[in-house]
Amino acid sequence: MEQRISLVTLGVADVSRSLEFYKSLGWSGQEVNETVFFQAGGIGVVLWQQDKLADDASVEKFAGLGFRGVAIAHNVRTKDEVDRVIAAAQAAGGVITKAPAEMLYGGYAGYFADPDGHLWEIADNPGFTLNADGTLTIPEFGDQ
Repeated sequence: MEQRISLVTLGVADVSRSLEFYKSLGWSGQEVNETVFFQAGGIGVVLWQQDKLADDASVEKFAGLGFRGVAIAHNVRTKDEVDRVIAAAQAAGGVITKAPAEMLYGGYAGYFADPDGHLWEIADNPGFTLNADGTLTIPEFGDQ
């Protein structure tokens, strides 16, 4: 298996509501067969009704909005940009789960949950290079 992620699919309760939330954040997507596709840098983010996603994966639907063991990170270039994105998410109806703050690793980050409880970390991390095209480069950590 190649070391790559192609798509992140978010199971949502209401595709239209979630589309409006992400549009409020400035995202532009394409609706196809009750599914929404967003180009997000070099990967795709998909919104799909959670029952249909659970059926497709042959698993039971997750009940509730508790922690699902996954967070999606969106790195930015400045602390001010972290604050702006977190504020935009809150204005769009997202829930701030952790206000932006200085982090132990020397960065600055906060978290919000979208209307279905999917966690997004918004981070300015000086240790990870964010390239001009928005791609992230994981640094060489050496022998740690």
